[in-house]
Amino acid sequence: MIILKSDEEIDKMRQAGKLACKILDKVEALIAPGITTEAINELVERHTRENGATSAPLNYKGFPKSVCTSINDVVCHGIPSKKVFLKEGDIINVDVTPILNGYHGDSSRTFLVGNVSKEAKAITECAKKCLELGISAVHDGCRVGDIGFAIQSYAESLGYGVVRDFVGHGIGKTFHEEPQIYHFGKLGKGTRLTKGMVFTIEPMINERDWQCEILEDGWTAVTADGLLSAQFEHTVAIRNDGSVQILTAP
Repeated sequence: MIILKSDEEIDKMRQAGKLACKILDKVEALIAPGITTEAINELVERHTRENGATSAPLNYKGFPKSVCTSINDVVCHGIPSKKVFLKEGDIINVDVTPILNGYHGDSSRTFLVGNVSKEAKAITECAKKCLELGISAVHDGCRVGDIGFAIQSYAESLGYGVVRDFVGHGIGKTFHEEPQIYHFGKLGKGTRLTKGMVFTIEPMINERDWQCEILEDGWTAVTADGLLSAQFEHTVAIRNDGSVQILTAP
């Protein structure tokens, strides 16, 4: 069931979204060669609690940390660790979801670690552009397929693959709600999006093939071919006047 939000609820979600944005700004300032992914987790958890919020990923269906840290060929759900150090040339997606006053704010960015290859920079730029294109396709009455088409047609025109196994989702007081937001699709197809809907758009773009594999930890998804993957995510609302608002923007 799709849960429609009032403008008052969307305003509360905007506050959670602002916090997610601020947390990612803090992470960006920390990113450097030699930093552990556990240090990222500790920063996220500390800043979340200092702002009166809690971290949605922590213990969600058994996930052991407060943030997802996905490096290079890790598509999503990478688990922070004291043993994993960032290296010059890495790319890392950091995905945060604070819960503030009962509402979730979900966002992620891919960061460049020092000087990276032209391939790493290009796929990161593509993933960011895909998010922008997906958001630009949103309006009252659009279809989920419109979002997917905008993302897929751009990414595939550059030779990249769009991950099918993980999708965006409705969000509110619950972490994951209906509808599912596919990042591939056809114009005019899929669920119709209307006023009061709040959802994430979070395209995962692989360097070549779209297929993924799950590691033995049951969480970490990696590219099947071992090549790079990048992702950006925002939480988006269609307000009750029909306007579209990015809740996790600065």
